[in-house]
Amino acid sequence: MPPSNLSQQLRLLASQWPTDPFRPNLQLQTFLLSLADHPKVTSKAVIATKALLKDELKNKYPLRPSTTRPASVPEHYKRMLEGFEKGAQGIGRPWWKRVLGIY
Repeated sequence: MPPSNLSQQLRLLASQWPTDPFRPNLQLQTFLLSLADHPKVTSKAVIATKALLKDELKNKYPLRPSTTRPASVPEHYKRMLEGFEKGAQGIGRPWWKRVLGIY
């Protein structure tokens, strides 16, 4: 493929990339756009970006339930995900819950 076509594809993928609410000054979109301007952009970079955007590896290599729910603390990853979602909305845990270890 000609480099200009690859650059266009990479720009399109960068526009579809979700923004990171936790690091507004550091976005992957910015990196992908600068990579699209690089003269030696390859088709492998475009294919890898597509795979990451479509979660192909997550579907190809699914995690076992024992990995996502360890026996020692089965709710750990669920709580962590809830914390990220609430943090993105600006909702924090009260100080007394943090001190007492209540989730």
